[in-house]
Amino acid sequence: MHSFAARAIAALLIFYLVPALVGAKKKKKEEEFTQTLEVLPDPPAAVKVDTARLQFFVSPLTGKGLLSQQVRDSIKVFWKQPQVGQIVKLRAFVAGTGDMRRVQSIVSEMFSEKKQPLPAVSTVQVGVLPLEGAQVLIEATAVAKKPVNPSGLAFISGQAATEKLNPDQSAMHVAPLTAKSIADLKIVLDGIQVTPRDVLRVSCFTSSLDDYAEVRRLVTAEFPQAATTIVQAQRSPGQGIVECEAVARLKAAPAAPVKLVNPPGVAASPNYSQVALVNTPRLVLTGTQLAFRSQDADIRLAFDRLKTSLDQAGAKISDTVMSSVYPLTQTIANRVRALRFEFYSKEKPPASTMLPFEGLPSLDASFAIDVVAIPAN
Repeated sequence: MHSFAARAIAALLIFYLVPALVGAKKKKKEEEFTQTLEVLPDPPAAVKVDTARLQFFVSPLTGKGLLSQQVRDSIKVFWKQPQVGQIVKLRAFVAGTGDMRRVQSIVSEMFSEKKQPLPAVSTVQVGVLPLEGAQVLIEATAVAKKPVNPSGLAFISGQAATEKLNPDQSAMHVAPLTAKSIADLKIVLDGIQVTPRDVLRVSCFTSSLDDYAEVRRLVTAEFPQAATTIVQAQRSPGQGIVECEAVARLKAAPAAPVKLVNPPGVAASPNYSQVALVNTPRLVLTGTQLAFRSQDADIRLAFDRLKTSLDQAGAKISDTVMSSVYPLTQTIANRVRALRFEFYSKEKPPASTMLPFEGLPSLDASFAIDVVAIPAN
């Protein structure tokens, strides 16, 4: 009888204690696992690079998979380029409903896994990409293994060609506007004694991709050596527009390490220079700084954060040579235009591209900005 009672008590103890011990061990393992999760680093706000070794690439469009897979596949394509030494800047143009914040996370994850320095990152939402199913197009700036721009680079402002929308037309053909934008780019190139074959990257932002094939033909025919970006900036634009910007290799070093010029034949503006000629040993490239909300104080705060990131990289915001602004409305663009010379040099206005885009990685954002600047040493 006593033996039976002892066995019953032992069985009860096993019934109650074993699950508790197993649960405790499982909980401990979960806690240990949670404690060992690595926090991914954020991409740098700015990177310092060698001017003479910069090169430019654009990812091929693909409709395979969703945003995350397309970002990963694009980065893998860049890594396969035999002449690439290090990727220092990525600018991602995202379309569709994917979470744009994933771009930065994936970049951090992939580069950390390869133990490579993280590049600066700019992420902007566009209205349409020129391939069904495509959710991202990425521009990469990389450092070559040897000098490829011994005389320096030219950063050319976006050349805008515009027209009013025709409500009676079901399709918006922008090839004529593309031809006008390209013609102005060629005038700038002639003015700095650079040929279209010296253009390394050309980025065209349009109001429509209805005649994309003809637009692309025009761009690639004129700039056969350039990495080419063509995207529709907004889903429902307020006007017909094509604005093409470019980066070109200089044939001869400019008279000064930095020269901001307005070649004859294109309209000069007090707000920006048409082209920045740069032959400094180093440049600073930033990722985008976001402005949240649209009051003057919000705009100034974004420029203050940009100033801080440049200071930390050894450059002054007044030494910006190329400014890219991504407002979500024309009203915001006008406010940025009115305030930016509180930070930029009025006497030496940088080259610039600014036109409305579809969205940014935060719903509260009103515009984003990234720049190319000259470090102090």
